[in-house]
Amino acid sequence: MPVALRRRTPAVAETTPGREIARIAVPVSLEFVLNLVLNFVNQVVVGTLGATAIAAVGFANSLVFILVLTLGALGASVSILVARAHGADRRHDMNTTVSTALVVAAVLAALCSLGPLLLSHDLLRATGASATVAHAGAGYFQLMGLALAPAVLSMLLSGVLRSTGHARAPMLATSGTVVLNAAIGYALVTGAGPLPQLGVAGAGVATLVTNLLKLVILTAQVYAVHRVVRWEPPTFRGGWQPVLRPLLVLALPLGVTELFWTGGTFLYNVVFQKLGDRALAAAQIAATLEGVFIVGSLGLMSATTALVGRSVGQGDADAALAWVRRIKAAGIRTGIGFGLLFACCAFLLQPLYGHAGPQVRAAAAVGILINAAFQVVKVRNMIIGAGVLPSGDDARGVILGDAGGAFLVGLPLAVLLGLHSPLGIAGVFLARVVEEVAKLIIFTWRERRLDWSGLAAGAPAPVPPAAPVADADVVAAQEVSEVAELASR
Repeated sequence: MPVALRRRTPAVAETTPGREIARIAVPVSLEFVLNLVLNFVNQVVVGTLGATAIAAVGFANSLVFILVLTLGALGASVSILVARAHGADRRHDMNTTVSTALVVAAVLAALCSLGPLLLSHDLLRATGASATVAHAGAGYFQLMGLALAPAVLSMLLSGVLRSTGHARAPMLATSGTVVLNAAIGYALVTGAGPLPQLGVAGAGVATLVTNLLKLVILTAQVYAVHRVVRWEPPTFRGGWQPVLRPLLVLALPLGVTELFWTGGTFLYNVVFQKLGDRALAAAQIAATLEGVFIVGSLGLMSATTALVGRSVGQGDADAALAWVRRIKAAGIRTGIGFGLLFACCAFLLQPLYGHAGPQVRAAAAVGILINAAFQVVKVRNMIIGAGVLPSGDDARGVILGDAGGAFLVGLPLAVLLGLHSPLGIAGVFLARVVEEVAKLIIFTWRERRLDWSGLAAGAPAPVPPAAPVADADVVAAQEVSEVAELASR
């Protein structure tokens, strides 16, 4: 072995499981923190227009998120399949899976965008928005419909990059577009300089422009910069079925569970709307601020999908279980830390939301403190429900947890405590955390039933690497240096 390589080899021994988790989780969490900071900045800007504007954006977003996250289940399915194929070095399977998923996602997103585009006001009213909220949010809802397809395709490509060891690439794409989105949104909402004052719709224009730009950047990263896959759709009719089957076997149950989860979230907003525009505005403020901190742990979900999927693809059940234990332990630490930071936001509502009114700020503070106390439970659910169970091919367990927790426990309790007890807004917030506890019980039960040995035994054998050992040493040493660089930051 050349001297240069011998000097670098000891660095490989310095790779630890914690660093490997951080290599994936930290960039992903930073990416989502940037996204939520963007939503927070947009909310503060829109908040200058009053509580009704905050409620309108939040209500429209809750409808759009149903579509984004339900279709985004296709991206989660791709991430799992790509991680397994990457672990087994099956390049052709990666190419055809990603190409097929992009076609399916583009068609479905285009169809789903027709509702917001053509029936924005009617949909808002039919789903429970007040007349003032529907009037203020109709234009914004239309623009978010246009942004649906690039948002879904960006989620899919980001998952491909993370599953193939390029977790920092989506973060870089997001960091650039977030700054641009905030600048465009502020300029168009307030009418800065020569630009027109579009009000709430200005935030929608900014989101549409930056979603398109982000899609272009991610496409370039996948196909030109990192070249993790090639465009290789099935070439004949019979070739589509073997690719679509495993994709949809994972995506359909995950899509159903996302539909239950986002649908439940939307119905909570309907309950808040029944309590008035101020209650809905308070709920949106608390949810936006919580998102900034809970996504600090979201990277652990992606780390679960990538590392567990890679171990399953290599046929190593013990390694898959070891990754699950390590990531859940990391989730306890991040849940406690970010929960405390989130609780401190209750003291920042006056300077951030001065135009929202004292009643809105007081109700938002109650929601912040209640949710912060259960942050660890939510992070645990995120890791098990969105990472461990799908990686273990138990999408049914995810559906049971999300549907049972929301529709059998949380929502009935929200109606009872929020609309038929003196607790009011606080009762709805309490119902949501009780739902999280119920979900944790169900998810933990399903996790104990997973058969990692059987799943790993059924994985295709990894393809032997064609590169010389010396080249593999160089690649490993380079990966370790990237981890060390990330840790130093």
